[in-house]
Amino acid sequence: MSKLFKRTKILATIGPATNTPELVEEVIMAGVNGCRMNCSHGSNEERDKHIEWIRAAAAKKGRSVAILQDLQGPKIRLGEIKDNHLDLYKGDELILEADPNFVHDGGMAVPVQYNLAEKVRVGEPLSMFDGKVKSIVKEIISGTAIKVEILNDGFIMSRKGLNLPDTDFGGDILTGKDLADIEYGASRDIDYVSLSFVQSASDIERLKQILLSFGSTAKVIAKIETKKAISSDEHLEEIVKMADGIMVARGDMAVEAGAEVVPIVQRKLIAMCRAHGKPCIVATQMMGSMVDSPEPTRAEVSDVATAVVQGADVVMLSDETANGKYPVEAVKEMKKVILYAQNHSRVAQISKKAESESEVYGAISNTAARLAEKINADVIICQTASGTTAFAMASQRPNVPIISVTSNPRVANQLALIYANSAFVRPYSEDVGYRLAEELKNNGYLRVKDGEKDLLTVIVSGDKDKIGTDTIQVRYI
Repeated sequence: MSKLFKRTKILATIGPATNTPELVEEVIMAGVNGCRMNCSHGSNEERDKHIEWIRAAAAKKGRSVAILQDLQGPKIRLGEIKDNHLDLYKGDELILEADPNFVHDGGMAVPVQYNLAEKVRVGEPLSMFDGKVKSIVKEIISGTAIKVEILNDGFIMSRKGLNLPDTDFGGDILTGKDLADIEYGASRDIDYVSLSFVQSASDIERLKQILLSFGSTAKVIAKIETKKAISSDEHLEEIVKMADGIMVARGDMAVEAGAEVVPIVQRKLIAMCRAHGKPCIVATQMMGSMVDSPEPTRAEVSDVATAVVQGADVVMLSDETANGKYPVEAVKEMKKVILYAQNHSRVAQISKKAESESEVYGAISNTAARLAEKINADVIICQTASGTTAFAMASQRPNVPIISVTSNPRVANQLALIYANSAFVRPYSEDVGYRLAEELKNNGYLRVKDGEKDLLTVIVSGDKDKIGTDTIQVRYI
């Protein structure tokens, strides 16, 4: 069973390439554990359809699937450019105008969707079009316009992004659009909300308070992509501790902080998340060539396998499933790489011992994981009400599947993106874990080893009205 059950999960972005119920179902059946809805594109009407399709496909598969709402954040974009193209040359001076009534006429003043005049300082770097065009701020012209000097030849197009690695947004990373999207998501079936361009732990705290005010139980994923967020290990760890999970947003991080820092920050973040019992998502261009090709490159295969060996909870597909020609094939190829990597290499050790927010749950999960490994168990069954025990169990990185059972559908959906977890919703009872193991054995989901008659199972459970998780059992089923 463990050789067929992928422990690192797949998060896939839903977009034009997967914009039918049939395609959403197909990618979920191919191995997707969570679906990302990118608020930078599309409408809420489209997202309502996506949520409906995702839940229907998950029900058909008989498995929980997480839905992640990815906020745009201060992702500063150019507005509409005449003919969708403007050539720029080294030494040119370009005006970025935030007046909503400004229309580009083909000249050297272009619209921008964020008022940079309120934030930037003269001398700060500004790059456009994913770093393809670099510039430096020369002048604040007015209350809505700035002038930049172009540092290299290139061109820009409509709605392409801008990066300002040295600009301090002063905690103002939630835009009006984000606040509207948060309110929308809180009224819908959303499991995770990811916060873009996080600079400090206080950014996450603010989002948590807003979600709470709307009555949302969604967990917050902090996207790490700014120079300020990675300014020191201590600062980065404060962000990890405040967040419910982390996304290593490698695309904007490479532009903001330099491509050379990305592999080291990725390894550091995965280790920090494991140490603090928080899920870690590795994102951006994991199989980027499969936007146009039916097969990944060897470098991409190595990239995914490295994330698996480092112990990432999730690897993410972006354009591959949102805009690519081969969305289903990308999922299948990623799953193949995950399975081979996990079955032929152990997860790397971390220097800091994994811990849980609860010392009791952390100690119990550590003991259960080590016991399962010692006795060569087939599976760990984890009864959990809030998900805390299952999160703590996953942080131990056991080499066997974790079957989590909860009476809360939201918790089950959130656990779908947690390392080695497969979550099921069942009414609470003292023996629900045992009965679920029997059910999964009988329907073939859990398989007995060759030559054996029974499943060797470690069951972690407890009384929900007392201390919670407090019991470890070893059972043959």
